[in-house]
Amino acid sequence: MKLRITGRQHARLASHLYPGDGREAVAVALCGRRAGAAPVLCVKSVTLIPHAACTVREPDRVTWPVGLLRPLLDEAADRALAVVKFHSHPGGHPAFSAQDDRADRELFDAVGNWLDGPAPHASVVMLPGGGYFGRSITPAGAFAPLASTAVVGDDLRYWFPEPASSGPVPEFARRHAQAFGAGTTAVLRRLAVAVVGCSGTGSPVVEQLARLGVGRLVLVDPDAVEEKNLNRIIHATMADAQGGRAKVDVAAAAVRRMGLGTAVDAVRGHLLAPDVVRRVAECDVVFGCTDSAEARHLANRLAVFYAMPYIDVGVRLEADGAGGISQICGTVHYLQPDGSSLLSRGAITMDAVRAEGLRRTDPAAYRDQVASKYITGVREDRPAVVSVNMHYASLAVLELLARLHDYRADGNAPFARLGSSLTDPRFEPVGPDGDPCPVLAKHVGRGDVSPLLDNPYLC
Repeated sequence: MKLRITGRQHARLASHLYPGDGREAVAVALCGRRAGAAPVLCVKSVTLIPHAACTVREPDRVTWPVGLLRPLLDEAADRALAVVKFHSHPGGHPAFSAQDDRADRELFDAVGNWLDGPAPHASVVMLPGGGYFGRSITPAGAFAPLASTAVVGDDLRYWFPEPASSGPVPEFARRHAQAFGAGTTAVLRRLAVAVVGCSGTGSPVVEQLARLGVGRLVLVDPDAVEEKNLNRIIHATMADAQGGRAKVDVAAAAVRRMGLGTAVDAVRGHLLAPDVVRRVAECDVVFGCTDSAEARHLANRLAVFYAMPYIDVGVRLEADGAGGISQICGTVHYLQPDGSSLLSRGAITMDAVRAEGLRRTDPAAYRDQVASKYITGVREDRPAVVSVNMHYASLAVLELLARLHDYRADGNAPFARLGSSLTDPRFEPVGPDGDPCPVLAKHVGRGDVSPLLDNPYLC
């Protein structure tokens, strides 16, 4: 089972669990979950147990009245949420103690008696440097190490039951390790990355991620290769276009031919399918590589519900109709679950999302509304050039590397958005994350709900 925490939640936990007095402290989180064979807990809210309410606070133990949990357990029962206990080890002890074992069994026995359902809960320790280790706890009282704990903030940080840098670096990845460190290379080998859209920007993103040694790729796209795609989809051939081969199958076959150890799942489908949402939610990172406002909004929304980092790449190439180019520009957005969104940054609008939904569900009504000028500014096809797409795809992959291995002189916080123009060669002003999105912030860490993502098409 995986656990995901946002950067803002991590900061609250760190300041409370390590107030500077050298004594243990405790906090409790309510978590949504991705259920199934690869479960994930997504922190929705954090409640800090007041230091003064603890009956014992020593360097090696903390005791607190479990009755403080009653309102949280009521909420957990009402919304089918999981409970995660966090506490500190000020001395840096990197394992659960016998005292921890006793306390966890007593606490989660009470939690299990209060809540119905078989879903596991978890206990997590934050170490003095901000790292985590943890374990899941079943209703039967069995402990199992968490598969990973992630903090999704300005930086991406992952902790595993054993060191991420264990094992030799494969020969093909040695020069990556020279640039970004063996630890970063080892983390990449243990990540699952979803790529939504496997065409112009998506196919070069897949190519780079596989050659960087990402452990698993989940490729999502509903479309087949067409002849018009052959100027920009890496590894696609005329035979693929003539045979109507799925874009995800072309990309997955190329990754397998590399033989570099990256597992790959080809998912031919749209994010408006429940099984596709669950496959993406299992991953650690999401790349959005589509020019559809509806798909970009869905990917952003999914990442919020499941507390995931979302890297969105958008390219705009405008022809002047006379054989020239009036504009080439693009932007890479790095989006945190409890931060700003593509909507609040103005990268997409709900009008565009609704228009594309109408085009998908009722093409005749869509054409009528376009003809009547009710829907304006719609472009069915835009020019596409492989070298332009590869440029912005590379910036997107570099964004992941920067978040894993902060090589920027000013840190990652100022670079939530990175855009550039190639017709007037310059980088646009970058910007920090900004205020939480007023539309999506309330959904952080909700995980599985019915319907999924609160979207009626995902019943």
